[in-house]
Amino acid sequence: MFQFSFPSYPLALARQAAPEAIREYSYPSSAALAAAITRQASRQTFYTIRYLADRSLTADAYRAYAYFRWVDDVVDQGALVQAERLAFLARQQEIITRCYRGDRPIDQAPEERLVADLIQAHSAENSGLYIYLSEMMAVMVFDAERQGRLISQAELNEYTRALATAVTEALHYFIGHGQAAPQDESRYLAVTGAHITHMLRDALEDTAVGYYNVPSEFLEKNGIAATDVQHEAYRAWVEEQAETARRCFAAGRDYLARVENGRCRLAGYAYIGRFELVLDLIEKEGYRLRAAYPERKSKRAALKLLLSALSQAAASSLPKRQTTPNMPAWEASR
Repeated sequence: MFQFSFPSYPLALARQAAPEAIREYSYPSSAALAAAITRQASRQTFYTIRYLADRSLTADAYRAYAYFRWVDDVVDQGALVQAERLAFLARQQEIITRCYRGDRPIDQAPEERLVADLIQAHSAENSGLYIYLSEMMAVMVFDAERQGRLISQAELNEYTRALATAVTEALHYFIGHGQAAPQDESRYLAVTGAHITHMLRDALEDTAVGYYNVPSEFLEKNGIAATDVQHEAYRAWVEEQAETARRCFAAGRDYLARVENGRCRLAGYAYIGRFELVLDLIEKEGYRLRAAYPERKSKRAALKLLLSALSQAAASSLPKRQTTPNMPAWEASR
């Protein structure tokens, strides 16, 4: 089999994105490394995969999440200038393309071997995993390119569409693989609502480093800057976004009730609940955003989330009628 190599630049800097506890420990396999990165990044994701993913796909689910967690950390860290970030992402895209052709790289970073091992085990190009890798890489590229500039509503819609498609397809690929799930427009609405909420949650932190989550048309229309987060018009926009996210979550729950696999439904309900906790805080505070929401990580919040997800999963079943969403997922943030 043909093997190709890459220049190491900018991996010397990119490796610094890994947490020290991970960077300095030699993991015996990509599966162990993937589990460690996932656990470090998101306990909820770690335990969702551990207990809900199909047993034969657990290690690969960790690989899929951990790889893009690492890529996102590299893109977001301050050590790389934009040209270096784009070069790094071009390298990742080339690795994925070549791996799907059956070419195994010979000079990969340990984190890059995660995606190579993943594709080697799942090489079909018409699968949910392939969609996940393609759409999530598009999200990474957009994030790398948008820093320091305002973005349009159309760009935000496409950003949300790509993210929602990627996450939803990964959910169905690794949990209840091959079992029935609706293919209508409601398929992506739960994650659409989550992404809208995520951008509200991180708006202040993102704005501070040049990532603007509010459309340029809105700023121009109201004569305000992206940093005017306490302006009355900005708060009205936050309220509108929160209401849109709520509608997406409601439609997402209807969708999940029609998903055949019970573990997949449980994971979906927990995912929605995770972001609804943030919406509750934003609404309670009059749509005035703040830099962090540590309450969402408390033990009390985790217990509430678990009990709510279990209750919904237990009560859900395949309904006799099919609901129709009010909007396509990629239009939901308008």
